[in-house]
Order: sequence, then structure tokens, then C-alpha cells
Amino acid sequence: MSSFKPNRFKVFPRREPGVTPVPKGALSIYDPIYLGVDTRGKSVYVTLMYRNILIGGEPGAGKSVALGNIVSHAALCTDVDLVLIDGKIVELLPYAPVAEEFVGNDITKALRVLRKLQADLNERYLHLARTGRKKITADDGYRAKLVAIDELAYFTVTVGTKEQQEEFRTLVRDIVARGRAAGIIVVAATQRPSADIVPTSLRDLFGYRLAFRCATDSSSDIILGTGWASQGHTAVDIEPEALGVGLLRAEGGFPRRLKTAYLNDRHVNQIVRRAAHLRRAA
Repeated sequence: MSSFKPNRFKVFPRREPGVTPVPKGALSIYDPIYLGVDTRGKSVYVTLMYRNILIGGEPGAGKSVALGNIVSHAALCTDVDLVLIDGKIVELLPYAPVAEEFVGNDITKALRVLRKLQADLNERYLHLARTGRKKITADDGYRAKLVAIDELAYFTVTVGTKEQQEEFRTLVRDIVARGRAAGIIVVAATQRPSADIVPTSLRDLFGYRLAFRCATDSSSDIILGTGWASQGHTAVDIEPEALGVGLLRAEGGFPRRLKTAYLNDRHVNQIVRRAAHLRRAA
């Protein structure tokens, strides 16, 4: 029989009630997110807490890769929940094990998840009203949420009934419009987000834009904002073989050319395994 006896007088470090220490190596959604490098070789970061970003461009130009970079960062954060909606299923599926919600090409489930988000949004604003605060912070007890939507056009013009498509657009528009102060971030990727795919009333709510190669100046302006092509900032100038090269309009307001980082399937699987460990530890 083992002679080991527990030391009932062992002293453990004290911590504030209800506070869980952040696991070593975990990131925060409040941290800047690494996207890639600019034309001078300088690292490009973007802070998305209290922001939303729209990603657009031709098929195969790098939209899903850029979206994956953002979701990978969020997966390694222990202070944000992931809500993933993927019309193609395969792009965001690897992150499903660490997501609060994963939706594939099912508009009925997508609507159910968005309605739940809207209800959470309403509750957060009631909390802000009661406390006299202007925005949710880490001290409010509400976790941040990152809503990643790949192939936005699939849900707004392709699948489901006209009524379902309209409800999808309405719900996303509400979450983008009111979500920032409530700690809900929306990252949406689509091909040319014209008015029939992404209504102007929704598109203009995205403060940050990332445009990959486009066929025309008008398509580039639809993503970056009206008038940038006439000022020399157009995604038409990006060579077809320059995969992952885009124009980012974020902090500073002016489009900035960058080359996004590339995560292959092995990298993503490693990140998800690490993320699952960090989230269990938290």
C-alpha cells in the first residue's frame, strides 16, 4: 500500500474570486491580429475588437486564406467565442472543434444561429443601459464573439427562399450595425459584393475592407469604398498570379497593399489542437 499522504496544509496561490488565469501562450481578441507583410516588408496587423471587416475579390485570389488568418488568431484566444458560417463548408470546418457554433450550407440553421446572436445582442445592450456603459469590456462578464461568414453571397442570393435570404441579410445587417459596442465582431468574405449580393445599407457598415484582385475598378471600389480607384488605389493592378496580395483599408483610412500570410492544412490542424488545449485550460 502506498505511504503517500496528501499535504492538507499545502498553500496555493490566491486569486480573485471568479477569475480564471489565462493559460500560458493564449492570445486575446483585444490583441492586434497578424495578417501578413506590406510592400516594405513590414508586418501588418489589424485590431478587430469593436470593428467589422469585409473581404472581397475574385475566386481564388485569397479571401478564404485571409479569413482563415483571422479565425486562427481568434481560435487561440481564450476570451472570444467563434460562430462560423461557411457556405462552402470546407474552409472553416477545421475550426469547428473549437467553435461555439458551426453552420455549413444550411440556411435554416444559419438563421437560427443569427437569431440567437441577435437575442444575445439585445441582452448585452440591456446590460449597457443598466450600467450606463457605452460598450462591453472584458470586465462586464460577457465574452466577445467573432462571427465569420464565408461565401456571404451563398446565403443572400443562392440558397433558400426569398424570405429566408431577406431575413439573413436583415439579421446580419443588425448584428454588424449594433454588434461593435456589444463585443460582437463580424468578418464576412464574398466575391464582388454588389448591391444584389450585399445591400449598400449592409456593405457601408463595415469599417474595415480588404480587397483582393478584381476585374474592374468599379468592383474594387465596391469593396474598398467609392472613389479609391480614381485616386490610384485599385485591386485591378494586382497580377492574377499574385495570390494573397490585396489592399487593406483599416487603421489610417488609406488602402495599404499587403501579402497575406499563408496557413496550410497542417498549420491549421496544429493551431486547432493548440486552441482546444488552451480553451480547456481556461
